[in-house]
Amino acid sequence: MSSDLEVSALAINVTIPQALRWTDTRRGEEFQLTTLNIRLLPDGHLAAKAYGRPVAGGRGAYVSFPVPDEPELAALVVEAASRAGTLWAAHRGLG
Repeated sequence: MSSDLEVSALAINVTIPQALRWTDTRRGEEFQLTTLNIRLLPDGHLAAKAYGRPVAGGRGAYVSFPVPDEPELAALVVEAASRAGTLWAAHRGLG
């Protein structure tokens, strides 16, 4: 494999622990945010968006929400990215 192999995306999904979940509103509908999608950007920084389900039930739209600037959520993003890196580094090839 050559070092110029282009990897176009590195992303993980992480379940938000119950104690850190929050609600947000989009188009008049309230959502409880339960999942983070964390991406590793080409410059090495992380980006995260939150996803969830309508509080009233049903499927609702697949809409992303910003992650609030809170230390506990920032720590969750960093910890999840580090854990994913460890898991990727230990892969055992195709099963």
